[in-house]
Amino acid sequence: MRTTSLTGLAILSTLALAADFKDLDPRVVAATDPQAKDLSQMMLRDAQKRLQDAHSRESRRFAEITTRSQWEAYRDERIAKLKAALGAWPEPPHDLRIVVTNKLDGEGFTIHNLLYESRPGWWVSANLYQPATRPEKMPGIIISHSHHTPKTHGELQDMGMTWARAGVAVLVPDHLGHGERRQHDFLTEKDYDKPFRVSRQDYYFRYNTNLQLSALGESLMGWMVWDLMRGVDVLLKQPNIDPKRLILLGAVAGGGDPAGVTAALDPRIACVVPFNFGGWQPESRVLDNPDRDFAWFGDGYWESTRGLRYGARDGFAHFVIVGSVAPRKVIYAHEFAWDAKTDPAWPRLQKIFAFYDAPESLRVVHGRGAVTGPAGPDNTHCTHIGAVHRRGIHTALQDWFAIPIPQEYSRRRAPDELLCWNSNAIKDLKPKMLHEWLAHRAQQLAADWQRTQPAQPAAQRERLRRQWATLLGTIEPVEQPKVTERSREAVPGGTLSRWLCEVEPGIVVPFLLLVPQEAHRPVPVVVMVSSRGKQAFFPTHSEAIAAFLKAGIAVCLPDVRGTGETQPGSSAARSSTRTSIAQTNLILGQPVLGSQLRDLRTILRWLSRRPEIDGQTIAVWGEGTALRNEKTTKLAVPLDASNFPHIAEPGAPLLALLAGLYEDSVAVVYTHGGLAQYASLFDQPYIYVPHDAVVPGIVTVGDIPALVAALAPRPVRYDDPIDAGNRRMVAQPSADHPRAAAKFITDQLRQR
Repeated sequence: MRTTSLTGLAILSTLALAADFKDLDPRVVAATDPQAKDLSQMMLRDAQKRLQDAHSRESRRFAEITTRSQWEAYRDERIAKLKAALGAWPEPPHDLRIVVTNKLDGEGFTIHNLLYESRPGWWVSANLYQPATRPEKMPGIIISHSHHTPKTHGELQDMGMTWARAGVAVLVPDHLGHGERRQHDFLTEKDYDKPFRVSRQDYYFRYNTNLQLSALGESLMGWMVWDLMRGVDVLLKQPNIDPKRLILLGAVAGGGDPAGVTAALDPRIACVVPFNFGGWQPESRVLDNPDRDFAWFGDGYWESTRGLRYGARDGFAHFVIVGSVAPRKVIYAHEFAWDAKTDPAWPRLQKIFAFYDAPESLRVVHGRGAVTGPAGPDNTHCTHIGAVHRRGIHTALQDWFAIPIPQEYSRRRAPDELLCWNSNAIKDLKPKMLHEWLAHRAQQLAADWQRTQPAQPAAQRERLRRQWATLLGTIEPVEQPKVTERSREAVPGGTLSRWLCEVEPGIVVPFLLLVPQEAHRPVPVVVMVSSRGKQAFFPTHSEAIAAFLKAGIAVCLPDVRGTGETQPGSSAARSSTRTSIAQTNLILGQPVLGSQLRDLRTILRWLSRRPEIDGQTIAVWGEGTALRNEKTTKLAVPLDASNFPHIAEPGAPLLALLAGLYEDSVAVVYTHGGLAQYASLFDQPYIYVPHDAVVPGIVTVGDIPALVAALAPRPVRYDDPIDAGNRRMVAQPSADHPRAAAKFITDQLRQR
């Protein structure tokens, strides 16, 4: 092949060519074309269609069930997959450690402020309300609080005191990330110098917490469930507790979800009350085709507990989770008005309980009004479980478990009185923040992974390919995609053609192909990808593109799905459309990054078959386009701060490495602005990495260093890496990295 050195006069001529590329329109579909809007909606439509397909599939399968044995086979398969999807399950502690840090006396009850160790070195803060005089056999209640407030809220106190006075032990733990287990520094308005929503930070930081857990293959839901299970252990250690009368209440607004999942996985729970989980939601509406369109698997929302990872792929619809509790007791609970005729999940739950001849084990409790109305008698908003909702619960617990209907009691304590961590407990137990605990766990996993590495490089690559394929889902390229050329034009130094590649029905990859004019055929090619798509390379990288053409190297710029022309929005923030799409794709079992890799591999295979392209001399350039945070940037900010730090874009650099891992035709890999390692997610609670760039389990397969090593002896340059705070890891990055990258790639391709 013929190339031209990028020195001397060649550089001057390259600069002249580059000037002509700066104003080049990178679009394949013109902005005025109606199809342009369709492209930006492409991923939303695709996710919705795949959800509808999963809804219809599982609706048909459930409709075909006519016997108890068929139901139990269906149930067992899906609950096993639910458990696997939530993460690793350690052995329960043989002797659960419980530390009582204070005792408060009340009228007919006591409150123990306590800590229990749910994992080694990982403590849960909780209030245990008990009768002053224990009955001979005492029922137990655990309350899973909402995302609104932690365990000290007045409604939770009312329930603890009321039931304790009636002879019941009531445990109210803090969920991970809430109250004394919060993972941020913003407890009062004095903790930050600009306005922010103080009461919502525990809730908002669920986003960061889940991303950190996800990187280890864990989930926020899994950890919440495990803590609640260990709460069952706490109750069972109490004197006179009746193990056959353990009840789990799940509050509105995110408390019912973990309660329902816990009851499905823990048969010790005799009754569950999962508010707003299993079917009709406060935001639900009557649908023409609920079998297809109802949110059976929850929402693709940033709060991951609302839409469980792999739920649609593996069929564990929320009504299946709640129904799996049968023939144990279920109170199907709703914060607002509810109508049996309009809730499509209700007949399904009735069908399940009928298999056990146990219709009396399924009851309904609901309020009045709607979530859109103002609080008041006609709209029964509550923070956790309101008094109006408790009336029906009291009746059911009396009928089922002989718990007398109590007289409501409310003499609330100051929140500080219910705190569990005191100076002695901190000194003795040395509590850790979540990121510290996960960092230690990540080090253990890395050591285990390295210890089991095969000795031979080829075996190492094959192992990584298998492991990454497990994480990424469907990544095999489409061998015969439908590729359409939209236009062709002459450009300085070559020819530019604009293409659309249909990878799947409804999914297209727009791309540009620039082929040098004066070069022997076939020519090598550089494929350039970024989170912003091909537009990110104009005009800032125009000189590099011109240099490649001058050197006789073709350039391909694809918009893998979700980038460039197919980008569903410009924001990568927590509440963005992009985050919602990423979570929806996890519900469907297909991480966005895996689909993007499939797109990229499809383009690489297509290029390798082109007569003008040397299919064995391909370079891939992955560009992280986000502005960096400075070392002095304050990263500890509320998640609704107005001056939010820059969010990283490490997805394209990771894609470039993965393309090299799976495609032997990739001879050179260059990246810029990728994460040095995903383990940096555990450096602190404040992380600035987009949802779609965190593949569940990514830290368990060797992380970025393992990927880079696996590509040897092929040349790889991993420039200007960042940490999870989107800060540079090197003091002096290249002043002109596009030119340096072009020289590196050209020099390496010349040696092929």
